[in-house]
Amino acid sequence: MGDNRDSHFWDSLLTFMAGAATGFIVGILFAPASGKETRKKIKEQAAKTGEAAKESYEKIAKEAEKGIRMVKEKTGESVDAIRDFIEKKREEFQHKAAEFKGGAEEDK
Repeated sequence: MGDNRDSHFWDSLLTFMAGAATGFIVGILFAPASGKETRKKIKEQAAKTGEAAKESYEKIAKEAEKGIRMVKEKTGESVDAIRDFIEKKREEFQHKAAEFKGGAEEDK
């Protein structure tokens, strides 16, 4: 389920960024301005968009790091629980084997 939500987020982000870029370019191309002014506006907007993308990436990277840390913690807890369970069952098995062996020797 989390994977689906992540996919939806990336699809939404990509759609938003594409829409914003398209709107900006169409607006610039149809605005009455000289070529020099238009190129300047495009350059400035590209710099702003790049900075916004960088900030978004950094935010997403931090969230991803948190998620990875949580998964590692939960995985470590799960591994410890499995080890404890196996150790407990091994001890139970050894105890039953000793009982069985002791009972078999008494029957002789």
